[in-house]
Amino acid sequence: MLEKKALTKQQIAEIIAKRWSCRSFNPDKKVSREDIISICEAARWAPSCFGDEPWNFIICDKFHNKISWELALDCLGEWNQNWAKNAPVLIISLALKVFRKNGKENRWSKYDTGAACENICLQAIELGLMAHQMGGFEENKVIANFDILDNFDIMSIIAVGYQDKADKLNEELYKLEISERKRRLLGDNFFDSEMNNPIA
Repeated sequence: MLEKKALTKQQIAEIIAKRWSCRSFNPDKKVSREDIISICEAARWAPSCFGDEPWNFIICDKFHNKISWELALDCLGEWNQNWAKNAPVLIISLALKVFRKNGKENRWSKYDTGAACENICLQAIELGLMAHQMGGFEENKVIANFDILDNFDIMSIIAVGYQDKADKLNEELYKLEISERKRRLLGDNFFDSEMNNPIA
């Protein structure tokens, strides 16, 4: 299968270097329940403000509950549906807007939920799976299809499954799949001691 390890100036952890967002998933290969629970555990142990754990995840596994999976797929935009239809697991991530302990606004809930989502992606790599986070979904459909209360922010839908061959994608998606991974230069986003002083 295709590997696209990050090209870095200094060595980073192997699992981070190996993580990338593929679009070619094997539609016939089931993700075991044990691996799904392992992914959930990885998210559960993410850091959070006051240890409040504001994240909530709805796991939609095509081989466990096809109706739920179809409802999740229906929430995605057409572009994402073109390839995510082959991912056997779709995970909806939600951030609780208030602290569980006192009901006050939690302005860090999205930040913390993002950390939990990254743990999902890294644990997927650890298990030989791939994960791809998507922001291209219709929020109103997620709310309607899954009865989401208004005290949650809908953050993403994450496709999880086993990678398939890139040439199974259409031409446009194939070109994206095999394209080189790129990032801005380190000094564009990281500064030494003050803003706009690129770190060397």
